[in-house]
Amino acid sequence: MTEGEKTRLIAWADEMRRVHDRLRKALRVTQEAIDAGDPAEPAARDLLLFCHGFCEALTGHHAGEDRELFPAISRAHPELRETIRYLEQDHSMIGYLLGGLQAAVDQAATPEDLGKHLEGIAAIMESHFRYEERKLLGVLETLELGTDPGQVFGPL
Repeated sequence: MTEGEKTRLIAWADEMRRVHDRLRKALRVTQEAIDAGDPAEPAARDLLLFCHGFCEALTGHHAGEDRELFPAISRAHPELRETIRYLEQDHSMIGYLLGGLQAAVDQAATPEDLGKHLEGIAAIMESHFRYEERKLLGVLETLELGTDPGQVFGPL
C-alpha cells in the first residue's frame, strides 16, 4: 500500500470524527436557540431552521452509514455484524426521537418541551457516537471504500 493510499484510508476515520463533531455542534446551536426561549416570530423561524437542519443532517448521516458504510464493514469484517446491528438499532431509535422533535416543532411546542426532546436525542446520540467511534475507527483506518464521503456520512 502506498503512502497516498494509506492516507486516504485513514481519512475515513478522520471524516467520521469530523462529521460527528459537526453534528454535535449543530445540536449545541439548536439547544442554544431553544434555551433563548424567545417566542417572537423571527426566533421561532430560526428555531425551526435549526431543528430542521439538525434533524436532516443527522438523518442523512445515519442513512448514508446504513446504505454505504455498514454493508462494506460487514463484508470486510464479519465479526462486526453484531456491532453493526446495534448501531442500526440506535439509528432507528434516534430516527424515532427526531420524528418526535420535528412533530413538537411543527406544533409550536414550548421551549421547555423542545428542550426535553433535545436532551433525549443528545443522550442517545452521544452514546451512539462514542460506541461507534470505539468500535469502528480502527476498522475505518483500513477499510477500502471507493465512494464519496458525502454518500457515506451524509451531506452536512
